[in-house]
Amino acid sequence: MVRLGRAELDLSASGADRQLAALLQPDDTCVFIAAKAPCKTAAMLSENINMAARVCAALAARPVDHLIYVSSDAVYADSDEPLTEASAKAPDSLHGAMHLARELMLRESVKGGAFAILRPTLIYGAADPHSGYGPNQYRRLAAEGRDITLFGEGEERRDHVFIEDVAEVIARIAFQRSSGALNVASGAVHSFRAIAEKVAALHDNKIKVLGSKRNGPMPHGGYRPFDVAAIGEAFPDLKMTQLMDGIEAVHRELAG
Repeated sequence: MVRLGRAELDLSASGADRQLAALLQPDDTCVFIAAKAPCKTAAMLSENINMAARVCAALAARPVDHLIYVSSDAVYADSDEPLTEASAKAPDSLHGAMHLARELMLRESVKGGAFAILRPTLIYGAADPHSGYGPNQYRRLAAEGRDITLFGEGEERRDHVFIEDVAEVIARIAFQRSSGALNVASGAVHSFRAIAEKVAALHDNKIKVLGSKRNGPMPHGGYRPFDVAAIGEAFPDLKMTQLMDGIEAVHRELAG
């Protein structure tokens, strides 16, 4: 296995396509995760599309047996019904538009090989570099002895997926050379207040959970559930980590 971080292969740099093509072998499984995320501006959108274009150029020059792209659930339109892999793809954010465009670009670049798309929901984990609103941000604030301030009263209910589960799914798809799209989620939703209160409890409730005045509407209408039947059918023995158990696991890892 060859791991290529930004230090080894900067996809935003001119010539990265040639550098990547020189490393690819016909029987490889290529896992494409790199992105400037979350994509919030037109400049970031352009940069992310250019990164994908360089990967597409490399694959055109040196096709591989299997391509896995880690996309995002942001490609889906909002729905009151649990999202499935067949749900409408109509992103309302630059981040979602970026991932959907890259999915289409990569699909066009695959010539005869297997192509898998993973669409994880909100990811959390001990080493996750992002401090996005939710479990990652909350536990970092708590570790610094700072109170947790919610958007509004934290009433939005969202699914979150443990980074180790995402890695396990990627590994299984790679070993099985699977094709198709697959959502990666736990199948359960929790309010952001419940998440914050769980983090506070792990710090002996020394951390306060505070509400605030909300500016603007709740993302996704405050509710974004997933139907995880497909991942259960694909991997019947895989038990997705439930959020509160995952938060405890991260806390133990960092405390140990």
